[in-house]
Amino acid sequence: MAQSVFHSTCGGFDFLGLRKGRGGAVEIVYDDGVARRLVWRVSGPANEHHLTDALSRAVSTTRVVSALYAELRSRSIAIEAVAH
Repeated sequence: MAQSVFHSTCGGFDFLGLRKGRGGAVEIVYDDGVARRLVWRVSGPANEHHLTDALSRAVSTTRVVSALYAELRSRSIAIEAVAH
């Protein structure tokens, strides 16, 4: 899996990214550009196309984190918090 990054298109500084974490697990990173940075580990197998589509759709909204949860839930992609 290649790293993927997505920046807000709604005028904010929001950022979502996919990366390989320690131990090779896929992680989702969120940063609001000011004070908030969150990291989740994808638990279980997930299709890379589904992940990138979910992140791309979520970052194009004004409420990125809420939209991310909804997009992942609609694709049955489970995550667990790593850092916040």
